[in-house]
Amino acid sequence: MASRLTSNPADYIAPLNINKLEGRMLYIPAPQNKKREILIISGHHGLLERWWSLAENFADFGSVTVPDLPGFGGMDSFEKIGKKINLDSYADYLAAFIKLRFRRKKITIVGISFGFAVVTRMFQKYPELTKKTDLLISLAGFMHKDDFIYSKPQRVTYSFLCRLLGTKVMCLTQDLFFINYPVIKFIYDRAPNSKQRKYTLSKQENQAMIELEAMLWKVNDLRSNWLTISEFLKIDNCQQRIDLDVIHVVAKVDHYLRNEIVTEHMQVVYKGYKSYIYKGNSHTSSTIADKKEAGKMLPPALRKRLNTAPSV
Repeated sequence: MASRLTSNPADYIAPLNINKLEGRMLYIPAPQNKKREILIISGHHGLLERWWSLAENFADFGSVTVPDLPGFGGMDSFEKIGKKINLDSYADYLAAFIKLRFRRKKITIVGISFGFAVVTRMFQKYPELTKKTDLLISLAGFMHKDDFIYSKPQRVTYSFLCRLLGTKVMCLTQDLFFINYPVIKFIYDRAPNSKQRKYTLSKQENQAMIELEAMLWKVNDLRSNWLTISEFLKIDNCQQRIDLDVIHVVAKVDHYLRNEIVTEHMQVVYKGYKSYIYKGNSHTSSTIADKKEAGKMLPPALRKRLNTAPSV
């Protein structure tokens, strides 16, 4: 069956201007007879084109909206408007976007990794928005600093290093000397998972992945990148209950998170919890995944749930 969508994500991307921050937004209209409104909050180190294949999968079940997050995908950083780069600022931004974009509509919210942390904090700050949500989905989301595989000394060390790398002087130095294709290729070719990539990817696929990674490092604001990683390593979203059920989708093998601990924390916060495992051996789908590959993050049980009529 021919796809109803074109193969070019640029056909579905429009400018976004919110609270004096300029970025972009991807919008895919719903298929005929599908009423679900799906909002995807992407993860860290993001770019709309990077999540296109995943958005294509969700577009089988309704309209899909994916906004940039400040500092990512080329969008202005919070520093432009004098706000701190932290989880609360992202929660405020997301709440404003939902109120402006969806008004009286009910929505299905999908949070990917860091995006789910933002969604959780938003619900804790703006509990009235739970009434607008007909379905909440976490794709490799996390709740608490203890969810990560790192020990406490490692987290403290990494958080300090990220704050250091996120200073203005260090970001300027990185941008001048390190954020370019030759350096990034050198690093990725020697990264711990480089041997695994060579076994699982063709030479052309590995080249395409490194080129996209180089683009991601270039278009994303370096201070936002490092300071949000520091936020990961000290996050605690377990202090306030949320009156919503959550569906949590996790990889069979996640190289960042301890899934059993994530489950415990989600059960502490959310009213109801259901988890599905997808057949993946990384945190999320590959940056170069096509629709079929990215579709593994939507297990059959989740697809069945999405295919039901949304609540009104």
